Amino acid sequence: MVESATAPSDAGAESDAAKHAESANEASSESVAFMMIVARGLEKNYISGGRPLPVLRSLDLEIEAESFVSIVGPSGSGKTTLLGLLAGLDEPSGGRVLLDGEDIFAMTEDERAEFRAQKVGFVFQTFHLLPTLTALENVLVPLELRGDRKGARPRAEELLERVGLRDRFEHYPAQLSGGEQQRVALARAFANRPKILFADEPTGNLDQKTGAGIVEMMEELNRDEKTTLVLVTHDLSLAERAHRVVSLDAGRVGTDRPGRSPARGAPELVGPSPL
Repeated sequence: MVESATAPSDAGAESDAAKHAESANEASSESVAFMMIVARGLEKNYISGGRPLPVLRSLDLEIEAESFVSIVGPSGSGKTTLLGLLAGLDEPSGGRVLLDGEDIFAMTEDERAEFRAQKVGFVFQTFHLLPTLTALENVLVPLELRGDRKGARPRAEELLERVGLRDRFEHYPAQLSGGEQQRVALARAFANRPKILFADEPTGNLDQKTGAGIVEMMEELNRDEKTTLVLVTHDLSLAERAHRVVSLDAGRVGTDRPGRSPARGAPELVGPSPL
């Protein structure tokens, strides 16, 4: 009788343990999926005077999906280099990067280009607009390259209206102010509904008021489009608008703290990192 009473108890314990293990696995999977960007042991060296010049040193960074993270640091700290590596525009000397769960440096160069076209948007300090195309045509370019001919024009017009350029559809870049050109670039960056937007000093060529307006539009699009936004800037007042402010120091993460706009409703992250 003792054995028959003990057996169900053991079976129940095993069942509970299995349920707990399953729950832990689900929580771990959710936490991994929630991390849109993961960098592990990221290194970048350049050759200067015949010797390696380290710019990034075993840098680790995780960025949650749909969050807004700013990266700051003194000149030469590796901000732009880090952005280029996270976006797969340059190859690291060591380490790995996962974007949306995919190891981008396990891809070929053509595969990375296709991945960026599908999931990544860019905004730069220099606007990179095609001078022979109108504002509308510039925004249409990534949509048409993707083959979205039917919905391309409505999407482009919608985005230009959202950044306040409804009356500038047919204007060429030379006919637009610096702030207007950057708004066109912003609309173009969001055209394909990217999961990740990388912005490298997007307000660097603008006055403070215009620059603040550009960041406000980026914040709005970040919320509405549910895009993960990574901003490199030297302007600390703009950086503070992010959910997190990551400061680089000598090629490593020096500090990582909340900004003035902490993310709302972000789940607690548990479980191991994917790398």
